Amino acid sequence: MSGLTHVDEHGRARMVDVSDKDPTVRTASARGFVTCAAQTLDRVRAGSAPKGSVIHTAELAGIMAAKRTADLIPLCHPLPLTKIEVRIEIDDQLPGFRVAGEVRTKAVTGVEMEALTAVSVACLTVFDMLKAIDRTMVIGGIEVLSKSGGKSGDWART
Repeated sequence: MSGLTHVDEHGRARMVDVSDKDPTVRTASARGFVTCAAQTLDRVRAGSAPKGSVIHTAELAGIMAAKRTADLIPLCHPLPLTKIEVRIEIDDQLPGFRVAGEVRTKAVTGVEMEALTAVSVACLTVFDMLKAIDRTMVIGGIEVLSKSGGKSGDWART
């Protein structure tokens, strides 16, 4: 098990020691979507969703979630996040919502998990706010789009 970074020689989980790493600027972006009935989008546009402003609330929930990633994912390091942006757009072609998140820090480890957490919780919040009027919703496509910084360098989905 010595090749696994989050497992010790006895197979026990551990958080990797990053004490000796130099901080660098790191960013990650992620995306996901929520599909729904076209009538659901009409209700959101009209501002008549039962729980209020769906998009603004879900964007805020995603931002708050990114800040709590280390509390949710057992082996993630708590990071001083310097930027969190979550944007939700209505897409009539899905039909549904496209969710995008970007996170930045200057730290010793990356922020892919924070970007994924932001997008995931934003999608869950959309679902929660609309489940009373649409039981057909599906959350999907949650993925990292890009990351930059750190020893492993930059990466982008092609």
